[in-house]
Formats: sequence, C-alpha cells, structure tokens
Amino acid sequence: MRRSRVVAMLAAGGLAVAGCSAPGPAEVTFYGDGHTIRTAPIGNCDLKTGVCSANPGAAGTLKVRPGRSVQISVPKEVAETPWKVTVQYVNSKGQPQPLQEAIITSGDRYAYTATPPAKDDQIVVVEIAQASVISRTGDPNDAEPITTALWSLQVRPN
Repeated sequence: MRRSRVVAMLAAGGLAVAGCSAPGPAEVTFYGDGHTIRTAPIGNCDLKTGVCSANPGAAGTLKVRPGRSVQISVPKEVAETPWKVTVQYVNSKGQPQPLQEAIITSGDRYAYTATPPAKDDQIVVVEIAQASVISRTGDPNDAEPITTALWSLQVRPN
C-alpha cells in the first residue's frame, strides 16, 4: 500500500525540483551509439543541511543516430532511491513527440534503456531525477516526493 502511494505521488507530482537531499554529487553514465559520457548532477540538494546547488554546465552531450537507444547506468546512491527517467524524442520530420517517463522504485535497479518508439525517431534529451520521500509531520500518509538531484543529457544526431 505504501509503495503504491509513493508511485502514485511520483507520477502525479512529476518529481518537481524542491526541498533538498542526496549524498554527494553521484555521476550517472549514459551510453549510446558507441559513445559513453559520465555526468554530475545539474542540480543537487542535501536534506540534512538544506543546501542546494546548481551546476548547469554538468549536462552531458552525446552523438547518437536516429533510431538508436541510450542506455543509462546509475550508481548505488541513486538505485536505492526512487528515480525517474524522462525522454524527449523528435520524429523524422523534427517534430517533438510526447515525453516518455519511467519511474523506478524497486530500490535495486541500476540501469534503464531509452528506446525511440520508431526507427527514424531521434532521442534529443534524457533526464534522470532522483527523489526522496519526506513527511513534514512524521506520518507516512503525509509523505511527499521531492527531487534531490537531476542529471541531463543532450543528444545530438550522429
């Protein structure tokens, strides 16, 4: 029951950037079309100190051909928390397609593969959001998801 409530809150709330937390700036690895890049978070917050930092220059860039997948590998610090993958595609005419999102709450999943829906579709952005679930009252029924770290990958056609 508690897990389904967390999943529903994550899906409905969209993991909006707020609050703070996350152990250190963990790196996420992106792999696509023979290229690999490791990125630090573009935003990171610490619940214990209440300090958030932004690092927009940490966004990564990869060259990936249309129709090719992007594989994502997260470290233990991310895998053990709820995390969300958001993928933006364009079709063969360059028209943006609806965002695709996956919410991972298993606590032991370290990888995800973003695959374009059609063979000519191009992935253009992949974002990973790490979440913490907190309660201001201590009551689990009042728990809310907050984004504690965000990684971004910009994809360029190869």
